[in-house]
Amino acid sequence: MNRPKVAFICVHNSCRSQIAEALGEHLASDVFVSYSAGTETKPQINADAVRLMKQLYDIDMERTQCSKLLDDIPPVDIVVTMGCNVQCPSLPCKHREDWGIDDPTGQGDAAFEHVIGVIYTKIQELRNRLLMHAL
Repeated sequence: MNRPKVAFICVHNSCRSQIAEALGEHLASDVFVSYSAGTETKPQINADAVRLMKQLYDIDMERTQCSKLLDDIPPVDIVVTMGCNVQCPSLPCKHREDWGIDDPTGQGDAAFEHVIGVIYTKIQELRNRLLMHAL
């Protein structure tokens, strides 16, 4: 079975989309291939996201991921925008959805943990829908 390619997209590709790429790889790599990208990049992934993903899931995003532009990833089957609240980037795909997740940058750990939990649940739901061919 060819696994579909899923791109998690937000403007800066430094926080929510990076968390989604990491959790996609962690929870659903048997079902889909995860990428993340944005229209701009940051020199590094959000430090709070990196710290909490290590703490909660023992995932070192700095070791395996970096901020990428849309042109840096291959063509994808599914695009998930994270809820940019500005002009969300667009990529050609077979299916598109927006998860509408607020950016926790600049807020405390509780906001980050909430966002990570929401993304965790949505990754599991996407995995299950793909297993049932519901997209």
